[in-house]
Amino acid sequence: MILAYRMVRLIETHSQDLVRALQQKINESSRCSAYRNVSPEELAGAVGDIYLHLGEWLLGRTEADIQNRYQAIGARRAVQRVPLSQVIWCIALVKENLWEYLRRVDQEQITEIFGEIQILQLLEQFFDRAMYFSVIGYEQAVAGNPEMQVVSAGR
Repeated sequence: MILAYRMVRLIETHSQDLVRALQQKINESSRCSAYRNVSPEELAGAVGDIYLHLGEWLLGRTEADIQNRYQAIGARRAVQRVPLSQVIWCIALVKENLWEYLRRVDQEQITEIFGEIQILQLLEQFFDRAMYFSVIGYEQAVAGNPEMQVVSAGR
């Protein structure tokens, strides 16, 4: 668990670098074209909070906390006319960006099997729930506003 803690601290320490790399990936991805409707500051704040407080999100937050956060994000993206597929892709990019960063750090530390398994499990659980609750928030926002149903159909 010490390795997992050190990895989380490393991510938190370099959260701003991670946010910048992610914003570049989103800007370059055709699968995130509607994210032009989201201000760079809003996106950086949302993702930066996760990277900066990753240890708290993984160990100190409840499923209800994740639900509240990601339902709100899903609803906000629906209002901003970001298609659901792009919301999900962006969350996947957040995770992929994190994995790329971890692969670049000292390989000897990361290959210690027990720490790796622990952090992998926590990360997967967190991001799976984040995607699920984002979809729920998005769907609830679309269901509550008939004009937004065009967005969910991909038009």
